[in-house]
Amino acid sequence: MSLSSALSIAQSALLNTSRQTSVVSRNVSEANNPDYSRRTAILSTSANGAQVVTTQRTTNEALFRQNLAATSAAASQSALLSGLNTLNFDVNGIEYANSAATMLGKFQEAMQIFSATPSNRSVAENAIDAAKSVVRSLNEGTDAIQAFRTNVDRQIDSAVEELNNLLADFKIANDQVMAGTRAGRDVNEQLDQRDKLLKQISEYIPVNTITRADNDLMLVSATGQTLFEKIPREVTFDVTVGLQPGSTGNTIYVDGVPVIAGSGGNTTAGGKLAAFVQLREDVSGGMQAQLDEIARGLIEAFRETDPNGVDPDAAGLFTWSGAPGLPPAGTLIDGLARDISINAAFDTQQGGDPALLRDGGANGAAYVHNTSGGTSYSDLLLGYAARLDEPITFDPAAGINGTISVSTYSTESISWFSDIRQDASQAADSKNALMARIQEALSNETGVNIDEEMTLLLDLEHTYEASARLLKAVDDMLVALLGAVN
Repeated sequence: MSLSSALSIAQSALLNTSRQTSVVSRNVSEANNPDYSRRTAILSTSANGAQVVTTQRTTNEALFRQNLAATSAAASQSALLSGLNTLNFDVNGIEYANSAATMLGKFQEAMQIFSATPSNRSVAENAIDAAKSVVRSLNEGTDAIQAFRTNVDRQIDSAVEELNNLLADFKIANDQVMAGTRAGRDVNEQLDQRDKLLKQISEYIPVNTITRADNDLMLVSATGQTLFEKIPREVTFDVTVGLQPGSTGNTIYVDGVPVIAGSGGNTTAGGKLAAFVQLREDVSGGMQAQLDEIARGLIEAFRETDPNGVDPDAAGLFTWSGAPGLPPAGTLIDGLARDISINAAFDTQQGGDPALLRDGGANGAAYVHNTSGGTSYSDLLLGYAARLDEPITFDPAAGINGTISVSTYSTESISWFSDIRQDASQAADSKNALMARIQEALSNETGVNIDEEMTLLLDLEHTYEASARLLKAVDDMLVALLGAVN
């Protein structure tokens, strides 16, 4: 080997070591960045020694795809659970203290006391007040549900805007990757940025990638909608104005295709958007429908009857806008929980008489049962209490099937919602744990291990020392050669 060849090899080794050290140092500085993929300087041998030909980015396509899917599942489950907790607090209060079931239980207790002491006017007033609390729970519960739906609708609007912005940013990153790939430039930074955007997009909607020429990516949702192909496809949504019980909010469209809501506590939704739609429609709608059915059951249970069987049954203590008629049996009436009220004939604050609950007659003399006027009469009160425990037919559209009593239905409604929350909580723990495990596996494959990088730095230091010694040896030889010539 000539001195010039040895000198060239030594210089090449020093240059390569410098470039490798720079790559390793960058790895160390980005060790805590979850969106950074480890870089490796790739060497190629030549006549004058090895040289760094490229900086390679560590990837694992299979794990990355699994990470996107796990991110979508965890984001949708977390959004659902958070919404369920908010809805439960807004409607039912802490430990269900404000729920219709709790208020109905207290009302039943007040009715039992009234039936035991029918001559006590203050006890009668207490029973009416307890009935007012039931009505207030239904009215305010309806208001809370519709306010929640309106808030979720706004969250959908914000999420759609954020998703469109992410898709626009993805186009910029994708264009940079394609341009750099065609020009032969290092596009690792742009690839990191594009993958980061993919993870953010997957939080809103599940996404699959299709790789094409020049590192171009096409994005499609899990259900087949095209999200990105050269340009972002528009995700559209119009805020729903004036959401009411029974009404349906506007649909989210991806490239003209509707986003399908998730279902169940362990939601089938992928991404936040589908979970938001599930909260706005299925969960909130189900809770509202059940409140409406409780209201219908109360109006039916406390209807006034003609003891002679001549006049038709009429709304009694609990009334509605369709009074004196009764709501159709077994049929859900949207918004009835907001419409229900206390009949003014029983309310002293409205000039009524609570004794009518004992005697009957709010709808006229034909409906009086206590015709003798006895203050110890309690048959009607006992009859009302019995009706609360009598099975009636509820509309299965509200989500609870079966012929059961009003009081049982109210507790079944609580159980229905609690079951969804429990399933959602367990599923959230499971999906978040799965996402964490996949992210850890992906990080182990593509992330930076400080110990490994420091070991590599020591190896590079030794390589540098060897190259420096070789360079010194060549220098000594050249000095000796020049001295001999002189």
